[in-house]
Amino acid sequence: MSAGIALRFAFRDLFHNSWRLVPVNALLGVTLVAVGILAVSVHALVVLAVLAGPIATALLHCAVVVVRDEYVTLADARDGLRLHWRLGLQLGAAGVALATVGAVAFHFYTRFALGWPLAFLSLYLLLGLGLYVVMVATLAVGEPGRPLWLVAREAAAVGARRPGATLQLGLVLLAVNAIGIAAGAMPFLTLTVAYSFVAVAHFVLPRQDPEGS
Repeated sequence: MSAGIALRFAFRDLFHNSWRLVPVNALLGVTLVAVGILAVSVHALVVLAVLAGPIATALLHCAVVVVRDEYVTLADARDGLRLHWRLGLQLGAAGVALATVGAVAFHFYTRFALGWPLAFLSLYLLLGLGLYVVMVATLAVGEPGRPLWLVAREAAAVGARRPGATLQLGLVLLAVNAIGIAAGAMPFLTLTVAYSFVAVAHFVLPRQDPEGS
């Protein structure tokens, strides 16, 4: 599925299921904000962001259900948390590691006048790796039981086969979440994170044959 169609279908799905996704989306946001507040005082507490991983995979599970069934319930979020909490912790740890390395690299390069190009390059790589992690997580949630290394290879293959569409998807989702922040509202409460997950699910998951043939 192309990036444009995935984004359009995600908007349609979110329109029909938004109120069911709000609680999980908000819980993810509250967790990350709480960790951010704690980390301001004690930087080491940023590792608690790993706890947001299981909530994120529960939301991803809902996104997968929406893409496949066009309908989701709050029970699906509970099932997603029960099924994928271990995966969530792993991906949460990967996310914290990526964010930490990216922040350190960006801060280091911005200390030098000639380092700004490298700073923006590190930020670009961080955003690309972040999208890749979401793609891996989506495929892992959508195909439970498969080894994570196989899922990671498949996600890389998706990006390699469609580099332009993957870049387009990443830039649009970055803009969507940036607009949510610029509007003065938490993107977690404006459902931009849920929208992003549904769009990625449409983009990476195999299309279902409605006739089962």
